[in-house]
Amino acid sequence: MDHEPDRREIADLLVRYCVYLDRMELDALAGLFTPECRVEYGPDQRLQSAGACALAASLQRMWRWARTSHHLSNIVVEFDAAAAARATSYVLAWHQRPDGSTATVYGQYRDRLVRRDGRWLIDERRMLMNGCDAGFKLDLYPAERRPPPDGWIAPDLDRR
Repeated sequence: MDHEPDRREIADLLVRYCVYLDRMELDALAGLFTPECRVEYGPDQRLQSAGACALAASLQRMWRWARTSHHLSNIVVEFDAAAAARATSYVLAWHQRPDGSTATVYGQYRDRLVRRDGRWLIDERRMLMNGCDAGFKLDLYPAERRPPPDGWIAPDLDRR
């Protein structure tokens, strides 16, 4: 079976996650996951979610950063069945604190995906941190996200 179209669709979904997260479009981001998904970004209970709505709520913690920029590379997709896949990707996540200082995380996403209603969704995500150039000592409080610069044009995320 030729899985290349599915591989492209899954890679697009994973990249779209990063774009939605950086824009703090949490409702759109939650729509990339199954309603009953399990997500673990770390061992702290605040970094774990059960369900897409809980994930969107827990990711509000990202407002503590003035800006973020998440980039994926080396996306590898393996298929367990026609409607089940696993993906591994590396993420470079850059975070700017309200005071202007920055921290960069190097990590890995390990995802389990399912195909439902004609589209791929993330059903389970686990992030493993491979390193960080600066400690995360910023309290979990909302911080105002800066508006995009003048002339910034959003990428077309609805392309198929």
